Amino acid sequence: MKLSVTTKSIFLNSICLLYILLFVYAAVSKLLDFENFQVQLGQSPLLSAYASEVSYFVPLIELVVALFLAVNRWRFVGLLASLMLMLMFSSYIFIVLHYTSFVPCSCGGILEKMSWNQHLVFNLFFVLLALLALAFYSGLHQSKNRIIKGAPIAGIISISVLSSIGFMIALFLNSEGIIHHENPFIRRYPQHPILLMHQMDLKFNSYYFAGYRKGKIYLGNYTNPLQLLSMDSSLNNRQFDKISFDVKNRFFQRVTIGIRDSFFYLKDGTVPTVFMGSTSNWKLSKELKGIPFFTLAEAIDTANLVFRANNGKEYANVLGLFRSSQVPKVSYNPHLLQRQIDGVFDTDGILLYSEKTKKIVYLYFYRNEFIVADINSKLIYRGHTIDTTTKAKIKVAYLKNQTERTMMAPPLVVNANASICQNLLFVHSKIKGRYENDLLWKQAAIIDVYDLNRNIYLLSFPIYNSGEKKIDSFWVTATHLYAILGNELMVYELKSILKKEINNVRLKER
Repeated sequence: MKLSVTTKSIFLNSICLLYILLFVYAAVSKLLDFENFQVQLGQSPLLSAYASEVSYFVPLIELVVALFLAVNRWRFVGLLASLMLMLMFSSYIFIVLHYTSFVPCSCGGILEKMSWNQHLVFNLFFVLLALLALAFYSGLHQSKNRIIKGAPIAGIISISVLSSIGFMIALFLNSEGIIHHENPFIRRYPQHPILLMHQMDLKFNSYYFAGYRKGKIYLGNYTNPLQLLSMDSSLNNRQFDKISFDVKNRFFQRVTIGIRDSFFYLKDGTVPTVFMGSTSNWKLSKELKGIPFFTLAEAIDTANLVFRANNGKEYANVLGLFRSSQVPKVSYNPHLLQRQIDGVFDTDGILLYSEKTKKIVYLYFYRNEFIVADINSKLIYRGHTIDTTTKAKIKVAYLKNQTERTMMAPPLVVNANASICQNLLFVHSKIKGRYENDLLWKQAAIIDVYDLNRNIYLLSFPIYNSGEKKIDSFWVTATHLYAILGNELMVYELKSILKKEINNVRLKER
């Protein structure tokens, strides 16, 4: 049916009015809640690297396009810009839904009430309206408008469509590279990567994680070092195991228990000693003799150990290996830990070992760096957490003729704790990132996740406080995250977004 000039003009004006209302409303909504808008852009898997620029340009462009649509002389430019904007918004949603690792929050205003699929349909509807309006406009004004005079309207629209979609694809690819490899300290918070399933009162706040084996988490107790508490992920089948210990003439000061595979390890670096035994009977059966004094130690297997000692230059921290079957049994790699100030406090950190990938990981407390080494203590690479603290912010005082050292002031803690699960490193960060809510940091601990195989940052998530109790330590398995908050034990289920990243290493190994 052929429409009259009057009907086309009415349709054209109505579409322009709808677009003006949409863009003005969207721009004003963003500006009225600008801080939240920036936070949402910062969490976007597509725009986070450009959140600052986009947060200013998008409302401005929407208002400018609305102005163009209101002026007859510039209406064609306004309609073409409207088409390109809606195509960009639609491409953004399509990429988010199908090609990103997680789906962020919506964009504010009344549109925030829509699901992402509903939002996509809404945008595509306005794309069709823009195409229809352009067709009406070209029929009514082609002979008068110098911009489209002599130029095929189909060609102009085709170029606009391709350039809009291509721009969003290029933006996505570039943003992914920046966030994963050159992160400007912008965290990504996907929706519900973990879900609280169970919690229990441990009665005491002296528990720590000893290890995990065959679906059971094991907790050691600093005040009762020879007793272990174990349970499954549902916090059922609770069991207390007592280690048989009759070693004499040893004056232990700080005994800790670690579990690796079907063996347990009793460690005390002040003696120094490491005993081991089977978890089938909890009896000590072997001592790893010849170990030097150490401050941290992780068993690699029943014959080998990685440890940290103060045997470096000026008693600085150094990482070493103990191999019971070799001569000499002890070897050091003085190049792994890098001194910045004193070699002790500035290199303090957390020692981890991934049995699945056979990697040693050392995470510094006071700077944004971690070390990944193989089981021969050979450096694989130096990775960085996403914050910007490259140098430890500590002050050290020397006492008793330079024989003792202490902190002069409270240090800036960058990484408070960590856990490793196969190829993933989970870090409890203490540094607030860009576009992050102050209230969130008061209510929760922030965990950042890194893929050690690819040396990239993946995502972040909060672990909320339990009243006044904050997280002390945590342990991650392939299916669950366990956290101790004071005297409470929390069990969280890992959702698909995290399980998929853990499963990636399994697929590669096959």
